[in-house]
Parts: sequence; structure tokens; C-alpha cells
Amino acid sequence: MPDELNLSNLQPAAKRRDRKRIGRGLGSGKGRYSGRGIKGQKSRSGSAKMRPGFEGGQMPIYMRLGKQRGATSKDAMPIGPFRTSTVGVNVRDLERFDAGTEITPEKLVEARIIKNTRTDVKILGEGELAKKLTVAAHGFSATAREKIEKAGGTVTYLRGEPKSKKRAEAPKPPATPEPEAEGTAEEADV
Repeated sequence: MPDELNLSNLQPAAKRRDRKRIGRGLGSGKGRYSGRGIKGQKSRSGSAKMRPGFEGGQMPIYMRLGKQRGATSKDAMPIGPFRTSTVGVNVRDLERFDAGTEITPEKLVEARIIKNTRTDVKILGEGELAKKLTVAAHGFSATAREKIEKAGGTVTYLRGEPKSKKRAEAPKPPATPEPEAEGTAEEADV
């Protein structure tokens, strides 16, 4: 019971509803078939305990559909096979740090820019940066890297610098002229 009864703690009384009495004659509304219909599997006793996904003997959907084949990664399964999650931090969010600060994911958590260090951090290029900062993160967009370096700062990859996506074309060897077969022209004159 509440200590004091007032308008803020008034609430209606709980509804009183009698349980449904099944099979107690036609006048009760739930007599004869007890709400189960006439015939069939669901009208029998004990048939209500069918396993989840049971389709009455029809080929169930998990057997009708094809299986997903191929390698998977158990560690990344909540998100998808081999996929990792990344949280983005814009360059404008780094303006709140003092010049010369070394920014790590731990510092970003302290500043409440990101929630935790379990996800990878990628620095994105939205906004401007005028301070010289040393930024350590898992990834950087091209514009973010350009803006940090333009302001005099440095960029450090926490998992090794990624390989460039553009493939360098191998230089083609210079074309050498084919040597002419000797004697073919002389034999034609004879």
C-alpha cells in the first residue's frame, strides 16, 4: 500500500475475470467441442504440443529453402559472415581536443564521442580541422587524412595501413621489331 493516497498514485482496480470453463454444457458458450472445432489434429487431446515450425506434415519451409553454403566466421556472425562493425567519427568532432593531443579510441570514449572501444573507429572527413593532432584509429577516409595532415597532424593506423585499392599496372615491355627472315627476299629475285 502506498503511504499516502493522492491523485498521482491512484489507479483503477485490477479487472476480475473468471477463468474460461470449457465443456460445461451448451448454455455455457464453450460446451460440446470446447472451442476446438469439430475434427482434425488440433481437436484431439495432446495435439497442441506440436513442435515449433510444424506445418501439419507439409514439407517445412526450412527444408524447402536452399542451404546457405560457403565459409563463415563464427566470431562475426551477429553482424554477418566476415563483416565487422565500425563507428564513424568526423573531423569536426576532433576540434574539441587541445592542439598536440594524441587521440586514441580510449580518448574518444573519455570525451563521450564514442560509447566503447569494442568497435573499430574510422575517422571521416566531415567538417574542418585547424589544430595539429596525432590521430590513431582503425581507418581513415581520404578526405579526413588529407585534412589532418593539412593541419600539421599525423595519422596512425591501429591495424596496419590498408593496401591501396587501385591496382598498379605492370609496365609493358617495349615492343621489339621482329627480325626479318634473311634470304626470303633474295630467293624471290632469282
